[in-house]
Amino acid sequence: MQPKAITVRSLYERFPSEDLTKLGEIHVQGWVRTNRDSGSIGFIALNDGTCFKTVQIVYNDKLANHDEVTHILTGACIRVGGRVVYTPEMKQPFEIHATSVEVLGECASDYPLQKKRHSFEYLRDIAHLRPRANTFLALYRVRSVLALGIHEFFQGKGFVYVHTPEITGNDAEGAGQTFTIATNDDEGKLSVTDFYGKPTHLTVSGQLHVESFALAFHDVYTFGPTFRAEKSNTPRHASEFWMIEPEICFADLEDDMELMEETIKFCIQYVFDHCPDEMDFFDKMIAPGLKDKLNHVLTTPFKRMTYTEAVEVLQKAVQNGHKFEENNIYWGFDLLSEHERYLTEEVAKGPLFLTDYPAGIKAFYMRENDDGKTVAACDLLVPGEGEIIGGSQREERYEVLKKKMEACGNEKGLEWYLDTRKYGGCIHSGFGIGFDRLLMYLTGITNIRDTEPFPRTSSNIKF
Repeated sequence: MQPKAITVRSLYERFPSEDLTKLGEIHVQGWVRTNRDSGSIGFIALNDGTCFKTVQIVYNDKLANHDEVTHILTGACIRVGGRVVYTPEMKQPFEIHATSVEVLGECASDYPLQKKRHSFEYLRDIAHLRPRANTFLALYRVRSVLALGIHEFFQGKGFVYVHTPEITGNDAEGAGQTFTIATNDDEGKLSVTDFYGKPTHLTVSGQLHVESFALAFHDVYTFGPTFRAEKSNTPRHASEFWMIEPEICFADLEDDMELMEETIKFCIQYVFDHCPDEMDFFDKMIAPGLKDKLNHVLTTPFKRMTYTEAVEVLQKAVQNGHKFEENNIYWGFDLLSEHERYLTEEVAKGPLFLTDYPAGIKAFYMRENDDGKTVAACDLLVPGEGEIIGGSQREERYEVLKKKMEACGNEKGLEWYLDTRKYGGCIHSGFGIGFDRLLMYLTGITNIRDTEPFPRTSSNIKF
């Protein structure tokens, strides 16, 4: 049995508090990033996946299999025995001088990830291999860490995590753009009613279900995959994505916005604290100025502006000569990303809550304001991105909600949702964060197809 290998992450964590040269003979194993042979001496950059950093392996012609080692290709999996040597004058604080190198898995010469820059479009076509590229090694570790941070944040505040169903009989948003579940009947024909007795869909949101748990547990959240059957070929849309959806009782829209601000600031600080190397990489290689932008959000109070005020500001900007792609801005218009970015970057100069939207462009469950025209809803807009969170105070009044559901024709099948207002309802609020879009914002990645390990978009399901 071979001695247990030590991880590269462990070496960096133990340095400099522990003298690594006293470890004696150690073993590391991982994948070759580069292999440079200079005759009597060679250098291998090894990454084992446990951290973003690589460790340099130095070998010489005294190795028993020196000729084989010089021909090891990028991508090969190897196991190295050797001793740690400090290199304070070099970029890396230490390296490993090899006494043995064993090839665990050879790599074919047509390996598509050579030492050069590859476009993100090219890498999407090899999604099964792109986690080995620097950008995606960093990106998917941040994704993993951020997911844990979401749970730590809400669990630390006493929230209950609810697993809401992925198959449902209703469309929470009322948009109708859902994936319908179908099964094969006895004759091999597709049926949408055979299994459940009525049409069912993949969920577009866990909100309606998680609301019922909020009315028992006070504060809850759901965090899981959701689906939209929108043939929207944009960098911000995917047909499968993850949503974070908290719901809080005895809370109005102002309470909701306070929680949104706290959540975003926690997420930023969490990735700074737990992924410093990865965030340095994104700041240097992907989105220069990213860390300054996020630090500005951390230290800036989020401003408030009503939708009506925003329309007036945008109309005035057009009158003063500002050119949007869509200049026809009127009350009741669903603002586009360019308008949202203008409001945050040119007006608020920081994060901005846009509140009190026209009822006609928002979902049925949002609480109607006293003016009878707007609802107690908000979107959180941030510079460079536009909207990253949407939330609202829920309509807790049974009769008002019933009339709104009747008006949009979705009361059938949602009787249980009305029951939550009928039997001990209370004021409550919630919001939704697209996890993949949040990851885009935190890393500077500009396409949702890159933040998702195996993205699902219309006309594309290779993997």
